[in-house]
Amino acid sequence: MKAAESRYFLALIPPEPLQSEIQKVKEYFRDTYNSKGALRSPAHITLHMPFLWKEKKESKLINLLAQATKEVKFELKLDGYGAFAPKTIFIKNQESQELIDFQKRLAGFAKRHMNLFNATHNRGYHPHMTVAFRDLKKDDFAKAWNEFQDRSFNKVFEVNSFWLLKHDGSRWNAHKEFQFSL
Repeated sequence: MKAAESRYFLALIPPEPLQSEIQKVKEYFRDTYNSKGALRSPAHITLHMPFLWKEKKESKLINLLAQATKEVKFELKLDGYGAFAPKTIFIKNQESQELIDFQKRLAGFAKRHMNLFNATHNRGYHPHMTVAFRDLKKDDFAKAWNEFQDRSFNKVFEVNSFWLLKHDGSRWNAHKEFQFSL
């Protein structure tokens, strides 16, 4: 990364008190399974993977993203836990066509207006809220997944905005919220 660039990504961030509740799950993974990687960002559902943007052009980035807010709010239901073996455990959301459609529109906007092409992983878009990953050892993954695979986590929150997150060198921070306008 060049000194004049910062790392950003776009995400949904649940409101309080849900944000704090998910934070406690992440802290449980830190305390019980020594997995603290997920604590380096607020609970979120990624909409666009991390990208580099020139720091001096951050106001342009914010102005562009403000043009992507012609969206209608919708509800998102969180429903239990899922995993990407052998390292990642996450809170699942029920399938949401509204979320899929919004992510596609936002990724298309970012491609057309911001020249950003890395919208999702190569596996396609699989929305989720990570609670343990990367530093979760394989043996601990097996134990944790055995503990969490049938555990319930049923919450609903209203999606009425998206966030620009910015990396400060050690963690991701919620940087700017973009409220839906419709």
